[in-house]
Amino acid sequence: MRILLVFSHPYEESYGAALFECAKSALAARGHEVRVIDLYRDGFDPVLSREEWLSYLDDTDKNIAAVQGHVDALKWAEGLILIYPTWMYGPPAMLKGWLERTWLPGIAFDVAPGRKKIAVGLLKNIKLFVTITTSGSPWWWLRLIRDPGRSFFTRGQRVLFHRSCRMRWYQLHDMNHTTDKDRARFLDRVDRALRKI
Repeated sequence: MRILLVFSHPYEESYGAALFECAKSALAARGHEVRVIDLYRDGFDPVLSREEWLSYLDDTDKNIAAVQGHVDALKWAEGLILIYPTWMYGPPAMLKGWLERTWLPGIAFDVAPGRKKIAVGLLKNIKLFVTITTSGSPWWWLRLIRDPGRSFFTRGQRVLFHRSCRMRWYQLHDMNHTTDKDRARFLDRVDRALRKI
């Protein structure tokens, strides 16, 4: 399978980086064709500029050209795996900015055809979507507030993908109070899950 692996964490020695390395190894062991985007190390600019906003719908090709390599990787992929820490109940600004600048009209979606309609998904090439994340909140609190980060990806963005896209969510909760054993166990869980793809 052609898999695009997107990593977003500012610290190269973080636990997130260990998850990223684990994912790369597991996918390689399964023989998948993997492309990697490491947003911080690549120096990706997550800011949607005024000029990009002004051309967002009227001259989308201009915006696509500015991130062509990322768009090409997204269109090439059959599977998409995101690895990031959950901050403020969602993805880091870097990853959110990547979505805003890369998942463009004509690439990820077409604008809804009318009032009370939803966007038309164009990423039908994506048949597997995996999220691997950590969060400081305990699982029960996220459930109580309806888990906005998980809902954003597994519900809100699902419409963009192939209608039978397999969705997988792996999250280590209560990150600030985990032990070495907790973190090792979660790494093992991620490794085993990705080796089954």
